[in-house]
Amino acid sequence: MNAHPLTPFGLPSDTGGKDLGVFLPIANGGWIISKNKPEIDGSYDYCRQSAVLAEEHGLDFAMAMAKYRGFGGETHHWDYQLDSYLTVAGIAEATKRVKVWGTVHTLLQNPGVVAKMVATLDQISHGRAGLNVVTGSYKDEFAQMGAWRDDVGHDERYDLGAEWIQAIKALWTEDTVTRKGKYFQLEDCRSLPKPSTRPFLVCAGTSKKGMRFTSSEMDAIFLSGGTHEELKAASDAAKADANELDRNVRTYSMMTVVFGDTDAEAQEMVQAIREGFDEGALAGMMRAYGFLDSEIGKENDFTRKSRAGFMTPYAAGTPDTVIDYLTDLFNVSGTDGLMLIFPDYIKGIPIFGEKVLPVLRERFPGRVPVAADA
Repeated sequence: MNAHPLTPFGLPSDTGGKDLGVFLPIANGGWIISKNKPEIDGSYDYCRQSAVLAEEHGLDFAMAMAKYRGFGGETHHWDYQLDSYLTVAGIAEATKRVKVWGTVHTLLQNPGVVAKMVATLDQISHGRAGLNVVTGSYKDEFAQMGAWRDDVGHDERYDLGAEWIQAIKALWTEDTVTRKGKYFQLEDCRSLPKPSTRPFLVCAGTSKKGMRFTSSEMDAIFLSGGTHEELKAASDAAKADANELDRNVRTYSMMTVVFGDTDAEAQEMVQAIREGFDEGALAGMMRAYGFLDSEIGKENDFTRKSRAGFMTPYAAGTPDTVIDYLTDLFNVSGTDGLMLIFPDYIKGIPIFGEKVLPVLRERFPGRVPVAADA
């Protein structure tokens, strides 16, 4: 077999620069579960406008999740969703610089199909393609399509994922691929054209097994952490795990940004979102996560965190307040970037790009493109 070498694609080096992108709202409601929020319809037009604004205002990437069943409730949260990879393909045509990352679930798509999808996105985007890999998901989301596998437990899904992504990497670089794996079988499988660069790979596997999968195969990991200190602990663990394999993994987290002309105005919006929280959508989300009906409606750590209305940590205030908050976050956590969410992307992205981003670029320089690990 002849190998086709790919120049690995990388974002900024580890000289202090931060990767800042936007999480596209490809499902209705965006990332806030509340009746009291700006309406986001989850349409392609809205996502396209958001991505174009992200590019115009200097953000680095635009990513779309993959979702196939919503949470319902009074707001019908996420009941309407776009296809992830078709969305970013369209956005790639509408942009010239911003990186475009789509999401694929390993349980749903054959590696031969995904290798072709991403190689096509590479052509459309002229080398800006990325892949967010999800090894598990909500059971009812897959069960409705007959695609859920009770025989593949949490940790084993990462074994499946490793076999899956290794097959894709082989298809990106080898003339023909034959693999007799436990989960996937390829026989003289061919995939042309090859991508022009090795697409950027991200994952959110934060369990011990998930982190090792990410350290072995991915370029970046999405982490969760309630406080800056908790995020630091998670980031340090991910980097140490990758270091054991002589690799480098960039650590990201998600952040919702709520702007106001004053801090008080921003906090008023936060309070309104909290007061308009959709309990029915929370119940739907808990069922999707696998909570039993007997557990829904009871107070626990999950419900206490969720009832704020925000599906991620948030920063609220004037641009100066947000700058201070994010500066402290980066200084304490040592993370490499953020994927940003806004209650209103069309209003929020320009404010962030004009008033926040230039300061963060100045405080965290080092935006020198280098190769990521192959």
